[in-house]
Amino acid sequence: MRKEDCFYLGKIAKKFSFKGEVLAYLDTDEPELYENLESVFVECNKHLVPFFIESSSLHKNDFLRIRFEDINTEEEADALLGNDLYLPLKMLPKLTGNKFYFHEVIGFEVEDKRLGYVGEIQSINDTTAQPLFEVLKGDAEILIPMIDHFLVKIDRENKKVIMDLPEGLIEMYL
Repeated sequence: MRKEDCFYLGKIAKKFSFKGEVLAYLDTDEPELYENLESVFVECNKHLVPFFIESSSLHKNDFLRIRFEDINTEEEADALLGNDLYLPLKMLPKLTGNKFYFHEVIGFEVEDKRLGYVGEIQSINDTTAQPLFEVLKGDAEILIPMIDHFLVKIDRENKKVIMDLPEGLIEMYL
């Protein structure tokens, strides 16, 4: 499985028992969706390796207590600490309305109510305090804050993000 075909679920944070159980921090608002997984991909040496789950249960809201098949000792669990967990993209719950996954809108056009076509979303920068759409129009890169107030509609059918942007925001890039 390639990393591009997966989404980040969380990280193996610490050991839980002497029998190889671990606690995984889940990076999600709905951890209960992932309580009964059969398997996950664990990133080991930059490769995604499938691990089958013998049992799992939620632990203190954001953690999943996991007992993997063939991991039976503390030492074996130690080898997994700090490794990231991934699942195939097809396992992401479907979002509707104006909710979207960042990867889902890459390649969508941005359309402003006032200006019309703005450009195409190349990527999303979420390393800043406010995530930004990185939009390309010709040779110009335009950074648009992902603010709910600006977002009018996610048009999945026509691959468009329709926005109502403040006057001057786009013009300062062109």
